[in-house]
Amino acid sequence: MDSYNVLVVDDEEEIRDAIEIYLKNEGITVIKAGDGIEAIEKLNENVIHLIVLDIMMPRLDGISTTFRVREKENIPIIILSAKSEDTDKILGLQVGADDYVTKPFNPMELVARVKSQLRRYVTLGTFEGTNKSINLNGLTLDQEAKEVTVNGEAVKLTPIEYRIVELLMTNAGRVFSISEIYERVWNEPGYNAENTVAVHIRKIREKIEIDPKNPRYLKVVWGIGYKMEK
Repeated sequence: MDSYNVLVVDDEEEIRDAIEIYLKNEGITVIKAGDGIEAIEKLNENVIHLIVLDIMMPRLDGISTTFRVREKENIPIIILSAKSEDTDKILGLQVGADDYVTKPFNPMELVARVKSQLRRYVTLGTFEGTNKSINLNGLTLDQEAKEVTVNGEAVKLTPIEYRIVELLMTNAGRVFSISEIYERVWNEPGYNAENTVAVHIRKIREKIEIDPKNPRYLKVVWGIGYKMEK
């Protein structure tokens, strides 16, 4: 893996240092911050390729920090959350986080997720399909520019959202189960993936649909999964 800068944000110094040790062993440069305010400062001062972000922090928590980052950046964000913070975890995904790891976490699992997100961020658009541009009734996917537009207007998607849209658009008409979407996009087994996928689908609809409650493009097939309408 090439050299990347990962911003680790946690108010517990021991956790920041432990994550740094494991990521540095993978050749990843770690920049550390103790809360959201400091994280935004570090983000403005450095080239950051991914953020590992705790939810519960003083001054500016992980949810608010994610929201602030997403106003300007589409870099991957992995949230760290305690098991008791399920509601916050889902809220984090809703405001733009790409993935989450539950505390206490296995360091090697976190490293694997970081590397997976970095690969995905750098190599967007690797799903099968020879078309460089796909148009479905005004919804256009440009695989060279890694851009999605609706009636010519660019839509700002996170890396995960783009991958979901690309998967569904390059296989328009085919229904994908929730676990299959998770496995194809996250490259991991799709156990207990329903909430994670549902949150991202909802965010995508808010961005590409005129009326998200009555979607024109991204359809649910009840009891089976999702598809992109041909």
